[in-house]
Amino acid sequence: MTTTQASRWTTTPTTPEEWLDRARAVATELAVDAVARDRANQTPYAEVQLLKESGLVTLLGPAEHGGGGQDWTTALRVIRAVSAGDGSIGQLLGYHYLWAWAARLVGTPEQIAAVEEAATKETWFFGGAVNPRDADLVIREEGGELVYNGEKSFSTGGQISDVTVLEGVLEGTDKHIFAIVPTAQPGIQFKGDWDSLGQRLTESGGVRIENVRVPWEAAAGYIEKDGEHVFLPRVYNSLNVPLIQLIFANLYVGIAEGALATAATYTRDTTRAWPYAGDVKQRASDEFYVQEVYGDLRSKLWAAEALAERAATLIESINAHADDVTAEERGEAAVVIAAAKQVAIDAALEIGTRVFEVTGARATASAVGLDIYWRNVRTHSLHDPIAHKRAEVGRYALRGELPEPTWYT
Repeated sequence: MTTTQASRWTTTPTTPEEWLDRARAVATELAVDAVARDRANQTPYAEVQLLKESGLVTLLGPAEHGGGGQDWTTALRVIRAVSAGDGSIGQLLGYHYLWAWAARLVGTPEQIAAVEEAATKETWFFGGAVNPRDADLVIREEGGELVYNGEKSFSTGGQISDVTVLEGVLEGTDKHIFAIVPTAQPGIQFKGDWDSLGQRLTESGGVRIENVRVPWEAAAGYIEKDGEHVFLPRVYNSLNVPLIQLIFANLYVGIAEGALATAATYTRDTTRAWPYAGDVKQRASDEFYVQEVYGDLRSKLWAAEALAERAATLIESINAHADDVTAEERGEAAVVIAAAKQVAIDAALEIGTRVFEVTGARATASAVGLDIYWRNVRTHSLHDPIAHKRAEVGRYALRGELPEPTWYT
């Protein structure tokens, strides 16, 4: 792909609808060769540059530093729009938003201000090496600095990121410490082993961390008190998991939107009507069963989108008073997000499969690329077992029980 369209973007959008229009323009450009780039499994340098030049990377950044100053509702809609054009790039953007928000989630006011100013002015693209299924990175203290060591089997963003979020445990303690570090340094070694069924351009392979050093001042949320470094916890610190799960839901809805739109175009333009039907039509799009399938799939996707939007309103309510959000508010958001995620997965997987019923045998050709949507959703939806999300909602429905914060809820 090229970024020739980016040269036309000489102004920054100012309203949510303008940002969504910008995201749709990016998606249109990405969609042109999304299948070819997926087949090649190439590192998405140009795609990330497109996100930067379009302004989408700094959508959540403070307006006073040149950012969009938008809220999460707009960010999630942008993720959906971009994912419709290319699911891999939609995932990268979604993870970027989450990790760019990490300072707000756990940082001190001074850290938040410093990170957001630098990230916005310098257009940082964030990656993260925080897979909780792996052993924690080990942190040792040396001369007033924190030294990270260890490995992670997944690190979305990889070598196309400017900065990487690390998380580890300080030796001899139970202190979990997040830090944002430059990606381009000898101590961060990406394995280049990401070669999965779908989401192939997300640079989500393994990473080795060797002697990556940060000052205590960069330890997110820690302050010095009585000669010790202490972390002052609040409920908002744990919002990273509901946020990323809601990003997932919008990713799936966006991919499904791309699948349905691509299939509909193919059906209208290419699919032939069945000549042996009892009521032969001139066009496939006039056939009753084709219309019925599209109507069913469109309705399910609208329902998934509506639930994702409902979840976003709960996030906005929490963000409005981050310093004193309650465990109950956090839990209520988490359970609705769990519902949104499972409905999005069900709809997206069904759409990714059933579009072939209404496009026909020729639509299975590799050049058509309809397979990419199912592959992308099927791959990413295995991030954590959806059965546990269903059970979370079930416990709420049966017992009024809210999910307790974990690395996955």
